[in-house]
Amino acid sequence: MKKKERELIVVGDRVLVAVEAGEERSKVGLYLPPTAVDNQAVQGGRIVATGPGLPMPDPAETSEEPWRTAAREARFIPMQARVGDYAIFFRRAAVEITFEDERYLVVPQTAILALVRGDRREA
Repeated sequence: MKKKERELIVVGDRVLVAVEAGEERSKVGLYLPPTAVDNQAVQGGRIVATGPGLPMPDPAETSEEPWRTAAREARFIPMQARVGDYAIFFRRAAVEITFEDERYLVVPQTAILALVRGDRREA
């Protein structure tokens, strides 16, 4: 994800989630302050960047000397999450970062419970 002159690169099987702004509503319609939302076990947000996925070892590599590896192109198990998806994930697994004065959460793909893809307006 590029902002201004710098680029934020997500590595491995992690996703970068934009923190939802504003207050959240409880199930009965009460507005909760951000401090109460931070203590909830599950949170949601829009994915703005993803890593390449989990790196795969080369199955043809059976060398007894692992430090002598030939240069090869990295292969990854693809990510299920995509940019633009709405992710519902475990809050405790997320790490909060600030990049270019905006808050984001870095979430491992294994902590994502569900993805909402597409826009209802498109149908």
